[in-house]
Amino acid sequence: MKKSLLLVLSAVSIQAHAHYGLLECWYTNERSNLLCEASWSDGSDATNYDIQLYSYDDDLLARATTDSSAQVTFPVPEDEFYVVFDPGHEAAAEVDIVEVKDK
Repeated sequence: MKKSLLLVLSAVSIQAHAHYGLLECWYTNERSNLLCEASWSDGSDATNYDIQLYSYDDDLLARATTDSSAQVTFPVPEDEFYVVFDPGHEAAAEVDIVEVKDK
């Protein structure tokens, strides 16, 4: 009984410390650039991670690494697109063109 309780408590403890990636994107410079910021669900910045920009045909259009502010900038593609932050250990965070905000 004690052993199974310990296993349950360990699993809950591990889940309590798990965090996942978040991604927000905005148009800047009269919609000519796309600024994206990656972070973690615990509120910390996700610096030095790759962010990918894809077409709706799943073609990789651009890749950039987040800077010390956890941000990347891309030129806005002419066609529809989506942006992905995939840290590799949790589900990827995605922002679709319809979710991009004006800054």
